[in-house]
Amino acid sequence: MVDEVVVSILDRIAKRHGPQQADKSNPELVIVQMQRRDIREIMPIENAVYPKPWTEKVFQDEIEMMYRNQRLYLVARVGRELVGYCGLLFSNDDAHITNIAVSPRWQNCGVATELMLELAWEARERGFQALTLEVRHTNHVAQELYRRFGFAPAGIRKKYYENTDDAIVMWCQDIQSDAFAERIREIARSRP
Repeated sequence: MVDEVVVSILDRIAKRHGPQQADKSNPELVIVQMQRRDIREIMPIENAVYPKPWTEKVFQDEIEMMYRNQRLYLVARVGRELVGYCGLLFSNDDAHITNIAVSPRWQNCGVATELMLELAWEARERGFQALTLEVRHTNHVAQELYRRFGFAPAGIRKKYYENTDDAIVMWCQDIQSDAFAERIREIARSRP
């Protein structure tokens, strides 16, 4: 069953649009399902981009839940280099983006957009009605990316991050609509 889940996700990613192009010297960006062996490459990115990073154990537990079809985690690679990753938690009618991170040297190269495209398509294909996430109130670049995908602020979680920073809760409703599908197709068409 695990192999079937892995193959079906990889098949869907490949069928949607094949390997994507990153901007640095135009190398190929490939997005695949996260594996346990990726954790050692993920940790330097996790430590660089989050003030309170997840531990290796948290990633191991999340991957285990992925094998039970309760989560989806993807990694983005340029050549052999792991340049970013993201996660999706499955709930009743909605999917929650648990994290999205890009290596500092690959930020602003379109990697986060490609990861978001994969999460959006995957949530649609799994039949979810909405996407949700939290974002640090000071992370305006990420907020702009999420707004581009149709996310709107729905509330604030006070002192959510490290008991000091507020989180903006954002929702993207009705992701099964034709309008949402067209929005993500347009984002995909507009990539460099």
